[in-house]
Amino acid sequence: MVSGDSGVTRVVVVGAGIAGLAAAHHLADRPGVGVTVCESGPKVGGKVRTEDFAGVTLDLGPDAFLARRPEAVTLCRELGLVGELVPPATSSAFVWARGRLRRLPEGLVLGVPVRWGALARSRVLSPSGLARATIEPVLPGRKLGADEALGAVVRRRLGDQVHRTLVDPLVGGINAGDTDRLSIDMTAPVLAAAARGRRSLVRGAREVSAPGADRGGPAFLTLPGGLSRLVEVLVARLEASGVEVRTGAAVAAVERPDEGGYRLRMVSGALVEADAVIVAAPAYGAAPLLAPHAPTAAEALAGIEYASVALVAMAYPAPALPRRLDGSGFLVARGEGRLMSACSWASSKWAHLDPGDQVVLRVSAGRAGDARVESLDDDALVTRLSLELGLALGIGVPPSEVRVTRWARAFPQYAPGHLGRVAATEAELHRRLPGLALAGAALAGVGIPACIASGRRAADRVLASREDALRPTR
Repeated sequence: MVSGDSGVTRVVVVGAGIAGLAAAHHLADRPGVGVTVCESGPKVGGKVRTEDFAGVTLDLGPDAFLARRPEAVTLCRELGLVGELVPPATSSAFVWARGRLRRLPEGLVLGVPVRWGALARSRVLSPSGLARATIEPVLPGRKLGADEALGAVVRRRLGDQVHRTLVDPLVGGINAGDTDRLSIDMTAPVLAAAARGRRSLVRGAREVSAPGADRGGPAFLTLPGGLSRLVEVLVARLEASGVEVRTGAAVAAVERPDEGGYRLRMVSGALVEADAVIVAAPAYGAAPLLAPHAPTAAEALAGIEYASVALVAMAYPAPALPRRLDGSGFLVARGEGRLMSACSWASSKWAHLDPGDQVVLRVSAGRAGDARVESLDDDALVTRLSLELGLALGIGVPPSEVRVTRWARAFPQYAPGHLGRVAATEAELHRRLPGLALAGAALAGVGIPACIASGRRAADRVLASREDALRPTR
């Protein structure tokens, strides 16, 4: 990697989602490094979007982040936001299974039950499904070897009902995916470790959920002003540090001049010189930029499938709901004939979203293998979801306010073997494109902490390339 004429190493970050912004933040105060962030769209933040809705400030993308991973909490601490973080008002949740809402039992590890009494009392499973699950610890079998589909592992050990009613709605819901096609190593590494440590998945999961196995505290945290506050404060910190953040700056090509470094050709026709590049775009956006230089890596990225989803916010007068919303919401099992995949009871889940006189819901629809959402216009989508809410919650009136947010190709799908393919991709880029690194959800997981970790790792890679280039040769 060659430094510019000024002696400053110029790093361009392509994409201003959480991963790209985290990469820029990791580089911002490094001596001798100048950073430019290029975002193709009109706004930064990626899928983080917060808007005023029905008198509250509501997130229309992710509404929280996992607290038991350190990256997001650390970033909030660095930005002076950690004192504002709040946990959910409730951790109880439901699943729509076998034709009705059923409260999820305590003692689940990513949907795998570890407390038989709680599972039996919940009646989430039928008697036959419960009987099948409880024999798991004595079933013969083998420890997990190579990466497999999560669904195959759970079905083999615990039967179809545990998979369809508990694990798939929970893990599949997080990833908008089908756990029969999702890597256990990527989407449920805790379960993968449990399955490799013991023949019994339940016993392995029980060990990782035992007292002292985690740090305690809330599982999720958010900012009462919405997660866009994190983005706004982060961008303000970047700009105060001299980072240039450009919107409406789409990159058409990444070129390798003979004199070294990189040249980014913008859609506008402008050229941007760089000594290093971090591509923090979705896999389908990164692939064409890399194809002329690293075709095998580009092909691997282009092969990552994505799921599209819609999030529909709905507000109702509080008296319109005949039942108390005593939980954070409900998931919907596949095969239940529902379009929705989940419903978050936002005004019950978060104390700061409870105005008292109305109920605010966030309804999700669309997942891998179910493209019905894409065939419905907004009016038809709202009508269908309102009907399903009526059946689930007994609501007999239309919502008083609605907002539809569509997220096209938003969730990467991690097929078994994903981590190996990512490692091979990064190895090819290291050989062919020194000083260029990838970041984003397509690599190592959805969720804000995973994306922050991805961005920081990419920043460390380009810093290491810089140090290699500056190291004197003998």
